[in-house]
Amino acid sequence: MCNGSARQASLAGKGRRRPLDRWAILENFGFLWRRDEDWEGSERHPSAGQGGTPAAPNPQNGTPVMTRRDLVASAAVAGITGAAQAQPATPAPGSQPVRNVVLVHGAFADGSGWRGVYDDLTHRGYRVSIVQNPLTSLAEDVAATRRILDRQDGPAILVGHSWGGTVITEAGVHPKAAGLVYVSALSPDVGETTAQQYEGFATPPEFVLDTGADGFGFVKAENFKAGFAADASDADAAFMRDSQVPIAMSVFGTKLAQAAWRTRPSWAVIATDDKAFDQRMLRHMASRIGAKVTEIAASHAVFMTQPKVVAAVIDEAAQHAVRAAR
Repeated sequence: MCNGSARQASLAGKGRRRPLDRWAILENFGFLWRRDEDWEGSERHPSAGQGGTPAAPNPQNGTPVMTRRDLVASAAVAGITGAAQAQPATPAPGSQPVRNVVLVHGAFADGSGWRGVYDDLTHRGYRVSIVQNPLTSLAEDVAATRRILDRQDGPAILVGHSWGGTVITEAGVHPKAAGLVYVSALSPDVGETTAQQYEGFATPPEFVLDTGADGFGFVKAENFKAGFAADASDADAAFMRDSQVPIAMSVFGTKLAQAAWRTRPSWAVIATDDKAFDQRMLRHMASRIGAKVTEIAASHAVFMTQPKVVAAVIDEAAQHAVRAAR
């Protein structure tokens, strides 16, 4: 074994020492490798070393020169990066018959509130579409929902929140609707109005509407967070309050001609802190339609504040709807 001086003289006289043969092949990837001890007493490039920084260039041909220590560090970084990129997304449902989901918002909101549910379901492999209800009449909301159902490439789970439950009850007889999910939602029967669902129940005092002279209603601004989105952040509740989509109050007096829950399997998510409905009312409706019920501590804005729970119920519905319908 030569000492440090002899080693430096050898390097000066004969050029860079070749690494062990088993490393030589790495030169094909643009790097010249040396043993760590070959750097002793030499000045390293200020940017050489760990953390993904380049090694000192070979003064003879400009080829980057790295030590085994650099190799280990670089390989570790590359391994971590590669592993992160290689993580597979949640597998798509594959041969599962129902792979489409249609989300229908309720009153005083729009489709953007479904974003968390959308992200979760698309990550699971579903094709998700969101209806933008005009909230001007039951007929127009149903037409908007049927328009989206027409675009599906196969059977779909139809999901409604609040007033959206009335909409999917009427629209859910569409041939592509395989199952229904009611998210703190209304579910009238044929010949009934939505308003009738409230009979015999007391709406919590936190939920107060402000109806204009034109017949369109908003949730009263000062009551919005307590009545609609108590578990949302102040910022989110304020945004929802200020971006409300008013509903024509006359829609609640329209009788339904269809009740899809009579021919489609149903699931229900009940928000136990919902201040838009009497809890007894939600449970009564879910029981009447024979829905499989999931209860979660959440406000009326459960579709936004508990997206993973809601998405999990939709996923369950998609896995079992065709079987349940038989």
